[in-house]
Amino acid sequence: MFTLYLGFVGFVLVMLALDLFVVNRKPHAISTRAALFWTGVCVVLALAFSAVVYHLYENNYHNLGDSVRARHAAMLANGVPQSPSPASAMDPIPQTISPGKHATLEFLSGWLIEYSLSLDNIFVIALIFAHFRIPREYQHRVLFWGILGALVMRGLMIGVGAVLIKEFQWILYVFGAVLIYTAFKMLRGGEDHIEPEEGFVYRFARKLFPLHPRIEGQKFFLRLDDKLFMTPMFLVLLIVESTDVIFAIDSIPAIFAITQDPFLVFTSNVFAILGLRSMYFALAAMMDKFRLLKLSLAFVLAFIGVKMILTYWHVHFGTGTSLGIIAAALASGIVASIMIPSRAPEAPNTGTIGEPKPEA
Repeated sequence: MFTLYLGFVGFVLVMLALDLFVVNRKPHAISTRAALFWTGVCVVLALAFSAVVYHLYENNYHNLGDSVRARHAAMLANGVPQSPSPASAMDPIPQTISPGKHATLEFLSGWLIEYSLSLDNIFVIALIFAHFRIPREYQHRVLFWGILGALVMRGLMIGVGAVLIKEFQWILYVFGAVLIYTAFKMLRGGEDHIEPEEGFVYRFARKLFPLHPRIEGQKFFLRLDDKLFMTPMFLVLLIVESTDVIFAIDSIPAIFAITQDPFLVFTSNVFAILGLRSMYFALAAMMDKFRLLKLSLAFVLAFIGVKMILTYWHVHFGTGTSLGIIAAALASGIVASIMIPSRAPEAPNTGTIGEPKPEA
């Protein structure tokens, strides 16, 4: 399994290197058209990887197929209804399911959940950039390094989550309760403004380094008179990184409701994060157009939370059924946002280029 993870991480690092040093070597404002193109590329890559997942699990690479069958057998033993016919009592690992198909559905469901939940993350990142007035041509660099840090942090969090679930099965019900509470908070709203200066990350960073008052190109640090200053770019990077950790606390339990296979959890998270940057530039300027999508995201979180808790009573939604419900909820939010006109006039975009908001 180590070689499998190593190969996947190597592929991701190569893609990121091409992005930073070839495609976006020089700072420039990414157009909506280019962002939509690269968003499509990320979607195609995720769908193509789902074919790789099918091949790996169907051909039992590193016993991945057997792990799927073993999980299936455990659910059958607990009385959870499944669509395939159960195996005989003499065979503890049922051979009637297609592990490749099962794993592919789990990967696509997890990827869709993580990708959709990142929409709320995009809105918060847009507020952070507007608050500190980061020029559009420099936002890509912040997002690149933020995403690289997010990959490391999520990898660690997924590893911890997998260990907790293995050792304490009841933690799934805690995850479910967290998701339901998050859905409730999302319905309440109240995220139309932010005050980063009140946060722990901002204050801690200011204690470590003095803040240079102006943006100096793409530089994160600046040395003046033998003294090291952090620029607003680095401060925003830290705030964006901490924001992703907060969102990961909600999104990672959601994917564990779909699959507890660490490889599928990790890879679906990675592909969702890789698509986050291009999707930000495609949607940040028109997030208000999808105002009803937040209701769909809240429904998805609540559905997944309830789904996790219902496993206590051996009530199970098949992976294909869950994928259909999630896709239908998201599609409904998008269509409703387009079809139902907004009652209030759209607020103008007041983000300008300049210095970050001074401390009081």
